[in-house]
Amino acid sequence: MPSPPRPCWLYCPGIVPYAQAWQWQRRLVGDRRNQPDLADALIVLQHPPVYTLGQGASEVFLQFDPQRDVELYRVERGGEVTYHNPGQWVAYPILNLRHHHPDLHWYLRRLEDVLIQTLGVYQIKGERIPGLTGVWVEGVKVAAIGIKVSRWLTWHGIALNVTNDLRGFRQIVPCGIGDRPVGNLLQFKSDIDGEDVRDRLIEAFAQVFGLSMVPRPISDLET
Repeated sequence: MPSPPRPCWLYCPGIVPYAQAWQWQRRLVGDRRNQPDLADALIVLQHPPVYTLGQGASEVFLQFDPQRDVELYRVERGGEVTYHNPGQWVAYPILNLRHHHPDLHWYLRRLEDVLIQTLGVYQIKGERIPGLTGVWVEGVKVAAIGIKVSRWLTWHGIALNVTNDLRGFRQIVPCGIGDRPVGNLLQFKSDIDGEDVRDRLIEAFAQVFGLSMVPRPISDLET
């Protein structure tokens, strides 16, 4: 018989400053380093406007002076610069890959599967591009992936552009890819509903990773 779905604690806190969500991730990862059998966790939220750089990212891809009054963080994930703002769903999976499949390429492809499956609900065909990480629709990048895995514990994650204002992407070379446009789902489905996309994203994540989602109060992250 197949094993039962592994539990995954689900947090949906709304719009959260990047620094706060970053702190929550560090805490959840630290808990699982100390207790490897703790349930997996998934945070799904939105951020106020913010730019982030991967740990090895080059500032050459910034089209603005990083000393000016712009919220910008260099974080542990891989990849180059990206942009978050309201109308974009960001999902941070805190998984122990020893309980799934301890392979980074497997994990990245599964994250892409989550995004492609979510888009498919709306008859939007999400695609991979060989050699690149993320998901595209008709050559337009709608989802970015940037992860950190340490001792097979995952954090950071995926960002799906749904109804967000895309002008902030003009200030960067997103993910260091200068020859491909960034878009959102609103361009492909004019009546797209952001809250519904969040719910479908969570459902796809649970299905792809074989998880049973367990909603948890945000207060758990703050105590």
